[in-house]
Amino acid sequence: MKHEIKIVTWNCCGAFRKKFSSIEKMGANIYIIQECEDPGRTNDLNYREWAKNFIWTGDNKNKGLGVFFKPGVLFENLNWETDGLKFFISCRIDSDFNLLATWCHGANSSTFAYIGQMWKYLQIHKSKLGKSIIAGDFNSNSVWDKRDRLWNHSDVVKELAELGIESVYHRFMDEMHGKESQPTFFLQKNCNKPYHIDYIFTSTEFADFLASMTIGAIDEWLALSDHLPVFLSINRGKIIMQ
Repeated sequence: MKHEIKIVTWNCCGAFRKKFSSIEKMGANIYIIQECEDPGRTNDLNYREWAKNFIWTGDNKNKGLGVFFKPGVLFENLNWETDGLKFFISCRIDSDFNLLATWCHGANSSTFAYIGQMWKYLQIHKSKLGKSIIAGDFNSNSVWDKRDRLWNHSDVVKELAELGIESVYHRFMDEMHGKESQPTFFLQKNCNKPYHIDYIFTSTEFADFLASMTIGAIDEWLALSDHLPVFLSINRGKIIMQ
């Protein structure tokens, strides 16, 4: 790696223009944010200034998927064809690896909603992933697998594993998908309804460079969103779960 990469993925639950200063405290240089406003069409000058380097996609200017880059991170929008799938951003970082950001959406689909969007996207682009990081709100977990479908969460995890791409959380915690001890989402902000649906996957090329991983504290983040942020730092250290 040319320098340390620190990545946060967080579904901000809207109104990101009022929340970006909170997530900035995590000190990342790449922020993957779901349900955020398009900085290119905002009237909020502070948000626009903070989000000078970004890629955004969405159907509604007030609620889409954005990737925000701090100065020093070189990025190229790869613009991989989405074929109407929602929502994905593909980009090249430091001419070194591919970053795929996602907010797996219902997309008004009765058969390919949420993890089905990711499954279909992989069928189009998995040959391009190579050295990659995939991160975002998958809106999915193995506990919701439907065994008669090919686009289950577990099937997507298996296809990624065949490409040498695995969830950092599950690799470190030695937990199975569907058996996570630490949630990332609380339905209706109810602490009695916890789920793990936000992920960061990395290819095997990063295995020796993972330095730390953090899931945001409930008492700090639940007031801002029903999701907790997931943070990953990549350098030449050893992985530490905090």
